[in-house]
Amino acid sequence: MNLLVPMSTNDGEFHGPSIDEFFPGALFFEDTPFEINRIMLVRFVAVAALLLVFWLGTRHLRIVPGRFQSLLEMGLDLVRVNVAEDLLGKKDGKRFLPILTTMFFMILFMNITGVIPFLNIAGTSVIGVPLVLAIVSYVTFIYAGVKKSPKNFFKNSLFPSGVPWPVYIIVTPIELLSTFVIRPVTLTLRLMMNMIVGHLLLVLFFAATQFFVFSLGGWWTLVGAGTLAFGFAFTLFEILVAFLQAYVFTLLTAVYIQLAVAEEH
Repeated sequence: MNLLVPMSTNDGEFHGPSIDEFFPGALFFEDTPFEINRIMLVRFVAVAALLLVFWLGTRHLRIVPGRFQSLLEMGLDLVRVNVAEDLLGKKDGKRFLPILTTMFFMILFMNITGVIPFLNIAGTSVIGVPLVLAIVSYVTFIYAGVKKSPKNFFKNSLFPSGVPWPVYIIVTPIELLSTFVIRPVTLTLRLMMNMIVGHLLLVLFFAATQFFVFSLGGWWTLVGAGTLAFGFAFTLFEILVAFLQAYVFTLLTAVYIQLAVAEEH
């Protein structure tokens, strides 16, 4: 199974990263509905790690928390205070806090696998998980709006008040497209493409390092040292991106819910 540098340079030529890395062969249960490949395995590892972290962090809760409990509480408070309560208020924030918290930590843990040795690919770099999360966000948004205003949610979303009726011919299709079609699509693509690009960049730098140092050698080793330095720098950047993408996805979900429960609906 390949690591961060999945291509071979034994033939003396440089082989850059390929999109085929996101479509690996089966590891278990090949040609069955339960087929598991490398990326599916990474997702299982991320979920297991997430459950383990929360179990270890909450099994012995203390009034004066230790370092690990404090770190976990900081993450929970980030979602609760900066996302849920700040955008939705205390009442609605409490209602939707479980789903927002789950989204944030699930995305974070699946993103961070992209920089963990021996995993080296994000569980969100293939469309399945981003699409499912976007659908959950979309369904939550629709549920919040219908729950708040069963009769007027769709009407007010598609036919904004204060617009002359002939203008609805233009406005309504735009609102339908932007509110009910583009939102889940952009949520999916934003998360997935950021993880794809990050992975390809890391593979490019570390593959170049391997090529310059082991295939060419000599003075090219200095160039390899440079690509290695860039690789480590981008690794740190990818850790930041992993966190930001989790936060942005959760924040946008909260924004959509806030728009759904706004008084005009």
